[in-house]
Amino acid sequence: MRDYSNIYIDGAWVPSDGTGRIEVINAGTEQVMGSIPEGTASDVDKAVAAARRAFDSWAATPVEERQKYMIRLNEALQARSPEIAEVIAGEVGMPITWSTMIQAGLPAGNMQTYATLLDTFEFEETIGNSLVVKEPVGVVGAITPWNYPLHQIICKLGGALAALAVLSRTELLLIFIGGLFVVITGQVIVQRIYFKLTRGKRIWKASPLHHHFEMVGWAEVTIVVRFWIISGLFVASGVGLFYAEWLYRVE
Repeated sequence: MRDYSNIYIDGAWVPSDGTGRIEVINAGTEQVMGSIPEGTASDVDKAVAAARRAFDSWAATPVEERQKYMIRLNEALQARSPEIAEVIAGEVGMPITWSTMIQAGLPAGNMQTYATLLDTFEFEETIGNSLVVKEPVGVVGAITPWNYPLHQIICKLGGALAALAVLSRTELLLIFIGGLFVVITGQVIVQRIYFKLTRGKRIWKASPLHHHFEMVGWAEVTIVVRFWIISGLFVASGVGLFYAEWLYRVE
């Protein structure tokens, strides 16, 4: 049972302004595995204000110093990998083996990748008669999804991922990284077109795809776990292709 009483604001663990608590349920046992502060609007305001105060100095931090921080964060994530995998496996219901690889392994690997990219990333680029400068512009507030909590915090959310892809000219990698969503979206489109052309006939029993598997008798937890595995394989393939392409350019 893990009970946390503080939240992280301005570089320190501090009490929340509120008294509410949120119980975290173990997806496998349906028992309470911990509790956390509920948080309040004033807590969010304090966090945003602290981030804004730190913004100017962090934006001016030399690349080499930022890289050192990222490497240290990668090392810290690796050191706590077994604990991270265990906690997230209980929270989201993922098998411990896959949680170790995906929920704990990918964030550490991505952080190392970002640190490595700083060696060659061009923050200024001349395109035609224009100088394109990539620089920080402000504080970002983000809500991380429950099923990839740490990974999405590290990688940012979809919009940030897309922006990175466009800036690094790797837009097509999004097809691999988001492969499961491409398949699900494609299934809905094909199903709708076929339904209209045949006046009511269906290729699958239902759409989106996970409802089809529910109707053929798969348990919900089976669908979720298998979709996680497939999604993880797509992400791994996308990151692998990105790394391979980066190595090719470096050589």
